[in-house]
Amino acid sequence: MAKEAAHHESSVHQSARYTPPTPKEFYESPKWVPILMMVFIGLGAVSILLRYVVPSFENTNTPVLIGLILMMAGLFTATKWR
Repeated sequence: MAKEAAHHESSVHQSARYTPPTPKEFYESPKWVPILMMVFIGLGAVSILLRYVVPSFENTNTPVLIGLILMMAGLFTATKWR
């Protein structure tokens, strides 16, 4: 019969120091993160819609640009939500 190979001894020794578990608050986002995300996305959508509803914005694309920037800010905020 074949003999089992000896397991490799790790060069990292187990520490004698106690490491406390990470608190739950470290892994959870604050309550304002999803709220801010929805506000950014909502304001972006309203800004884009205003471009087509308000007659004074008829000849400019500025509201669309502002809306896209706000929606990108909402997307960035969404990546920070845990």
